[in-house]
Amino acid sequence: MIKRAVVTGVGHYLPERIVPNTEFEKTLDTSDEWIRSRSGIERRHFAAEGETTSDLAFHAATAALKSAGVKATDIDAIILATSTADLTFPSAATMLQAKLGMDGGFAFDVQAVCAGFIYALSNANAMIISGQAQRILVVGAETFSRIMDWTDRSTCVLFGDGAGAVVLEAAEGTGETADRGILSVDLHSDGRHRELLYVDGGVSTQTTGYLRMQGKEVFRHAVEKLAKTADAALEKAGLTHDDVDWIVPHQANLRIIKATAQKLGVPMDHVVVTVQDHGNTSAASIPLALSVGVERGQIKPGDLIVTEAIGGGLAWGSVVLRW
Repeated sequence: MIKRAVVTGVGHYLPERIVPNTEFEKTLDTSDEWIRSRSGIERRHFAAEGETTSDLAFHAATAALKSAGVKATDIDAIILATSTADLTFPSAATMLQAKLGMDGGFAFDVQAVCAGFIYALSNANAMIISGQAQRILVVGAETFSRIMDWTDRSTCVLFGDGAGAVVLEAAEGTGETADRGILSVDLHSDGRHRELLYVDGGVSTQTTGYLRMQGKEVFRHAVEKLAKTADAALEKAGLTHDDVDWIVPHQANLRIIKATAQKLGVPMDHVVVTVQDHGNTSAASIPLALSVGVERGQIKPGDLIVTEAIGGGLAWGSVVLRW
């Protein structure tokens, strides 16, 4: 028998304010049709004034804990993936820990932009397999509306705010592909591509900055790298495309999602798509999509899932897991 990290609960949260594409027509040279045709996005949610990333994370985490049937005090660790933490420090994860009333264990943030949740899952999986923790709350939460340049129509229409969370628990497996839980992980980064997607400010420069992106180049890298990392993770798990029940991709752009699925030979009716309703919520997008997929009745126990993401860094990777 071997140890596996199994998802036992999932939840998500979206701020109340819904922003349709038409709202941008008032201030930008853009249109609902232009945004839809280039991204597949129809609407997104923006956090309210004073509503922080850790606030969003709290609601998603509470839902995931309820889904798993456990209390915050049953959790050994929190790993929170975000690029938009409330403060420079302490971590948003420790703020979430306090809001949940969790007075034990440990909590920390992971920053890998849109690939953050994949990196956080990888960390949680390693900790559970090594015996360092038995039950970990893994959260992705973002308030990207805080770092938008509202005059840049190529970026500000693409992003939204939200949070998603999963509870990972240690369980015994046989070591076979039929095991529930995380079966393989594949991670990559390449810092030479910093200029493709970044925020032009930060603490050491004493500026806040805005998100900047070279959309065409990001698209090109995304399709190639996402398909390769998904292939690599499946190979590590001893599985093939034919074994996949669902791809749950980072929800950045519908054209990227479709092109990647085509490269992997997986039909779109086996891909969970939420980008039309949420926009790109960065590290929150995969746990959001997992939760919505369960809510819709798409993802069921025993399903084999491939989830993959790419973000600034560039950083990218994938996880293969059985629900």
